[in-house]
Amino acid sequence: MGGGLEQLFRAHWPLVNGYLRRRTGDAALAEELAQETFYRATRAFLGWRGGSPAAWLLAIARHVLVDEVRRGRRLVELSESLAAAAPEGSRDVADTLALLPESQRRVLVLVYVYGYSHAEVAAMTESTEGAVKTAVWRAREAFRRVHEEGST
Repeated sequence: MGGGLEQLFRAHWPLVNGYLRRRTGDAALAEELAQETFYRATRAFLGWRGGSPAAWLLAIARHVLVDEVRRGRRLVELSESLAAAAPEGSRDVADTLALLPESQRRVLVLVYVYGYSHAEVAAMTESTEGAVKTAVWRAREAFRRVHEEGST
């Protein structure tokens, strides 16, 4: 990695801080958690196996958020939920997700369960934001169809 940690952090600070800000709803707390994320990344840098640095840093940020929730902090509610994507019926969200192909299930979980933006998922999957938007739309449609089949 040319340029080392400082260049890595400068390049990915907006992505990590933005993710944390959306999830906490508090700019000061998000900055504090982003600093903790980069502190942990510094400690773990020698063990990093390469790959997408954005995905690696966002995974660390997610772990920092989990630790924050364990301390009793509440996160901002996600604006859309999988339950809202499906009409009322007998099949619950977990059952419907289990019936989807792995690629569709994964993109829905990343966006709706973990709260990653399309840009963040694109960085993690080394894809484009447009491709992720399309994948999410298709996965939501598949989710809706599978859910409707279970409720008839």
